Amino acid sequence: MDKPGEDQLYIETLNYLAGLTKFGMNLGLARIRALLEYLNNPERQLRIIHVGGTNGKGSTSIMIAQILWEAGYKTGIFTSPHLHDYRERFVINGKMISKSEVIRQIKQLRPHLEELVAGGREHPTEFEVQTALAMNYFAQEKVDFAIIEVGLGGEIDSTNVGFPLVSVITNVGMDHLNYLGEDLTAIAEVKAGIIKPNSVVVTAADRPQVMDIIAEKAAGFGVKLVRVGEDVFWKKQRSGEFELKFDLVVLNTFYPGLRLNLMGEHQLRNAATAVAVCEVLKTDYAVAIPGKAVYEALAKVKWPGRLELLSSSPKVLLDGAHNVDGAEVLLQALKEYSRDRLILCIGMLDDKEREKIADLLIPIADEVFITKPQSLRAGDWIGLADIAGKYSKPVTCIDNPREAVKEAFRRLKSTDLLCVTGSLYLLADAREELLKILKIPSSFLFG
Repeated sequence: MDKPGEDQLYIETLNYLAGLTKFGMNLGLARIRALLEYLNNPERQLRIIHVGGTNGKGSTSIMIAQILWEAGYKTGIFTSPHLHDYRERFVINGKMISKSEVIRQIKQLRPHLEELVAGGREHPTEFEVQTALAMNYFAQEKVDFAIIEVGLGGEIDSTNVGFPLVSVITNVGMDHLNYLGEDLTAIAEVKAGIIKPNSVVVTAADRPQVMDIIAEKAAGFGVKLVRVGEDVFWKKQRSGEFELKFDLVVLNTFYPGLRLNLMGEHQLRNAATAVAVCEVLKTDYAVAIPGKAVYEALAKVKWPGRLELLSSSPKVLLDGAHNVDGAEVLLQALKEYSRDRLILCIGMLDDKEREKIADLLIPIADEVFITKPQSLRAGDWIGLADIAGKYSKPVTCIDNPREAVKEAFRRLKSTDLLCVTGSLYLLADAREELLKILKIPSSFLFG
């Protein structure tokens, strides 16, 4: 529990962590391994489910965690980035880490960081410190399971230091090209780097060249491979604006009439992947997970900012579609929502894929608002207006995301749809503002 008077110390701790961004994005495992050694290797004390992939990592991770929570297991989940509160990254049984615990963990870590540098090593990056914090916190709290989401890529991402029971690859698409490679084969090699001996691999990847790489890596380690789409099947029964209903067969176990509280048909694949992971825990590791836990978990799971319908009249939809695959999923979902006009509010980080995403989404909009994600990587954010102009769409540029969504919402009629999409840096500010406008309680900020 947070103690009175600790707010200032917590702010100082967050400022310290923010200061670590000066060490940049420096991939590799030497620094995180050295740091974890100082902490007596907490990663070796954890039963890890490691979740990688291009899209769907977070949704799949939260569904696995929710099922395990419902089954009665103390389960930690480490995800990134956060939407509203830094502590969203470190959650046990649905409860964020306390401010006082963040302070305590960083106080424990700082001397080791200084000792590493004094010994001539590179300073760990901000994400490496977060990873160490998560693993140390979960080990000290003696969680039954730790769901660890990959930060970037897989093979040399700082989360790739544990010994997972299950390695999960949701899919492989074109993303982070500057770091992971220029084609699917190169990216798939990096993503498959989380596959380890003495584990089980679950994947929902469906591109043949990607599957070949994953299958080859699994076979090389002699580990079991479960394929969603071949070993796992689902059939949608119906979809509403706030719920999906479907049947699921996972490794010969039948789950009829599941209800999913996440929207978009792509979430059926993510749900199938999550249930497959839990079925593997049952069959390969003798973990007791009653069917009731699966039904209850999927019916209540929340993952803010991912195809999230905040309001049905007028319709207000939020989605962090930050790459082409994600934009294609959003495009399909938008076709299923009835409306008179579509107002699109979009802001993205400077990336090679930005124009491709805009070319997918802007043509179906009736009006476009361009805004700036609150990140140093926003670059030429206003350049998206040129694409809107190419399609002869009315466009308004407002750099402040809060002001942009306020103005976009003001233009809405009850039969219209406002879609806010792009970087999660944008979504955080936009979502908070929309919750105020719609008078939705702040407790709804995190599921």
